[in-house]
Amino acid sequence: MKMAKNHTQILLVGNPNVGKSTIFNALCNKKQKTGNYAGVTVASHSGTYVYKEREIEIIDLPGSYSIYPDSEDEAIFSKFLIQEQNQYSGAIYILDAMNLKRGLLLFQQIQDLGTPLLLVVNQIDEAEKRGIHIDFELLSQQLNTKIIQTNAKEKIGLDELREAVHQNCFTKSESISFEIPLEQKEVVHRISSQANEKNPYKVWTLLSSEKYLGKLESVHEQLTDHDRKCIVPKRLQTQETIRRYQEIDKILPKVITKKPQFKELLTEKADKLLVHPFWGYVFFAVILLFIFQMVFFMAEYPMNWIDAGFAWLAENVKNILPEGPLGSLIGDGIIPGIGGIVIFAPQIGILLYFLYLLEDSGYMARVVFLMDRWLKVFGLNGKSIVPLISGVACAIPAIMSTRNIENVKERLITILVTPFMTCAARLPVYTIIIALVIPAKKFMGIDYRAIALLGMYLLGFVTALVSALILKKTIKQKTKSFLIMELPPYKKPLFGYDFKLMLGKVWEFINGAGRVILAVSIILWFLSYLGPKQNPDQFVATGVHLHDSYLAKMGKAIEPVVAPLGYDWKMGVSIISSFAAREVFVGTMATLYSLDDDVEEGPIVEKMRNDVKPNGEKVFTLATGLSVLVYYAFAMQCVSTIAVVYRETRSIKWTTLQLVGMTGLAYLAAFLVYQFFK
Repeated sequence: MKMAKNHTQILLVGNPNVGKSTIFNALCNKKQKTGNYAGVTVASHSGTYVYKEREIEIIDLPGSYSIYPDSEDEAIFSKFLIQEQNQYSGAIYILDAMNLKRGLLLFQQIQDLGTPLLLVVNQIDEAEKRGIHIDFELLSQQLNTKIIQTNAKEKIGLDELREAVHQNCFTKSESISFEIPLEQKEVVHRISSQANEKNPYKVWTLLSSEKYLGKLESVHEQLTDHDRKCIVPKRLQTQETIRRYQEIDKILPKVITKKPQFKELLTEKADKLLVHPFWGYVFFAVILLFIFQMVFFMAEYPMNWIDAGFAWLAENVKNILPEGPLGSLIGDGIIPGIGGIVIFAPQIGILLYFLYLLEDSGYMARVVFLMDRWLKVFGLNGKSIVPLISGVACAIPAIMSTRNIENVKERLITILVTPFMTCAARLPVYTIIIALVIPAKKFMGIDYRAIALLGMYLLGFVTALVSALILKKTIKQKTKSFLIMELPPYKKPLFGYDFKLMLGKVWEFINGAGRVILAVSIILWFLSYLGPKQNPDQFVATGVHLHDSYLAKMGKAIEPVVAPLGYDWKMGVSIISSFAAREVFVGTMATLYSLDDDVEEGPIVEKMRNDVKPNGEKVFTLATGLSVLVYYAFAMQCVSTIAVVYRETRSIKWTTLQLVGMTGLAYLAAFLVYQFFK
């Protein structure tokens, strides 16, 4: 492969939900998550591609509606765009063909900063469906920039975009389109002269911004007392917005024509049901129930194949290797432990795939709209539903996605309650316990297990809301926020791309959990293989029965703590090990039952179902199973989530309160459930 002769850095900017991530993925062959709603990209992403022996680095910045940021993700956008201006060659600005007016505001702000721009008008297919015709040649003349037309999902126009980047078709405006208001013109020009800044709009942005943009202290030092009284940042921003829209309104009638009496499209028809004040919620519940039904129905056969495959592998490894520690370590420790996690990959994949399709189609934006009226009561923002639903996949990126919530209090509350949402790591625990204690029967064609799983997801969501309500009363802040959003049109999901994205996420889950399980399995095997010496000549006994091992001794030492919850020492060990990650519970149980010679061979579920206590009682009763489910519904049990909460809140106090509060709630709830049902 030939090496690129030179390297060029280009920014990818625009409003939220205009297709930036889709274009980024197509250009750089990346698998960054895309979704048909605002707020998917909450941090900058970079990727490269080589075109005609030239390496191009693309930096995809979070979407923003204005150069003046209100939220953390918009701050990332503004800081990079302004402070790193010398690092990039230009910016590709993505404009939504159906929202030219909204998008041109930010375009003109970036243009006036002196940034070289190349304009890409995306989603032209959706505009055509609505009878919207744009005169791109005239628009290019009005904006003094080259325009590329694209349909990113169908990869139309991307080759032309690559060629335009290669030809350096970025245009830098020689003058600013925004006229500084007369009452601020004197102070702007005075500071421009003192700072030797030729672009007065850059000075205007510093005066108009409340945070994030540049070093305001250096500008404020040059202001007189009279200047400070007259300059109110929000007022200046409003002045600019009004003036810019007045100019944009002069341009749009010249370049846009729309067919009269255009027929009502699918989006308008579907929204009569999907955002209905009553039927919208019913439809959402039906969709969730359908997904959970598929989690059990579609995953049954591949799970059986995986289980049988790992059992066959473990048996053959023990037959091939000589009898002794090595064969026992691999056949009884490592393989069953990893198999105990891999077996749940089909269920996790099915769940994630359906969620990606919902996001890609535009339906999730409707969920945000529906939930806003309810979430406000609990101290949350409509945008909070994005991290809450994203938490169904993993709490870590979900917590990071709170950066697009402008209100500090609502963002903090969302961070603290998001771990209550049922993530993919909880799914293996839920499904194995539900399979143990819930019969495989049906009610009106709906599997009892699907209903139980839906109940666990609803329990997590309700707990998150109740916790948010408590935090709303606890955290004092009077600032109010309002959700303003535009519902995007429905789009055909990228089935193939979403499938590849799902496979990548499942592999990340297996790879991440597998490493932890591998380490835990080796530790568990050593502790189970060794025990207290049985005669004076021994330092330690080897090859002991599981119940005589150090592992059993340690487990029985903590048994008094977990016994009130209905757990035996094996479950106690599994819960302790799962503090590294929730899914480790299942892998640890699989390893422990594989090491126990008293348990008959068979699938892990059958081993757990047939296990009995010394008094002959079943280990896993309905009371015990419900106790485990409730414990994992509330427990934090994830070191990585704890770390990201601290990073996002920058507060040891809130991170500690969250950890202690969730763990304490989990223990108390599990205790009450077990005592009630036993």
